[in-house]
Amino acid sequence: MTTATPEKSEAVSSDHTPITVTLKILRFNPEVDNEPHWESYDVPAQRTDRLLNLLFYVKDYIDGTFSFRRSCAHGVCGSDAMQINGINRLACKVLMKDLLSQDGKKTTITIAPIKGLTTLKDLYVDMDPFFEAYRAVKPYLIAYGNEPTRERIQSQADRDRFDDTTKCILCACCTSSCPVYWNDGSYFGPAAIVNAHRFIFDSRDEGAEERLDILNDSEGVWRCRTTFNCTDACPRGIQVTKAIQEVKRALLFKRV
Repeated sequence: MTTATPEKSEAVSSDHTPITVTLKILRFNPEVDNEPHWESYDVPAQRTDRLLNLLFYVKDYIDGTFSFRRSCAHGVCGSDAMQINGINRLACKVLMKDLLSQDGKKTTITIAPIKGLTTLKDLYVDMDPFFEAYRAVKPYLIAYGNEPTRERIQSQADRDRFDDTTKCILCACCTSSCPVYWNDGSYFGPAAIVNAHRFIFDSRDEGAEERLDILNDSEGVWRCRTTFNCTDACPRGIQVTKAIQEVKRALLFKRV
């Protein structure tokens, strides 16, 4: 029979020690507010909690009018993207122990809606422009002629050309971290270009030229200023800036 060492026991105990965290949330209700305003809530927590748990606490026990998006709570759906201490992240992927003050002082966490998209209520933003740009790049397999009589075979090397961009969950963390998108919402944005990349470089697809023509627009890939905000913001670790540069090169050299 094995027993936990004192060090491990202390670590487990400290992880479950109750603490109080202040959530400073940017609130906005269009029915009563002219401008967004900050409200603070003291919330009980443990180091192992996800930030999403604390948001549920605010809604369930403090203010039922508080609104935010969420669904799977496991970093797959991309619904709960928000600014957390000024950085775009998924609330379900943020552990409290990574946000707590190291000097023992009480921790305050600021939470605001992602930028560049109109706030509808609290942390809800209007995602329609984001998905319009996504649909505009034709994010689906395009094939002409008769359907093959068997599955479309693809080598591992061919798959590797676009494998990274298949991981996108359409959370909008990248697009809403882009300063070009903040200042001009007509820009397609990183997420749309990432999803175009996923099919442009797919050896089974025959619509690369169509998508490249769409992106070779004044609001397409040439608006990218290579700030790497999008890459830093991606919760899936996609090399977003690299994907955008690969699309640019495909346009410049006319080859995929």
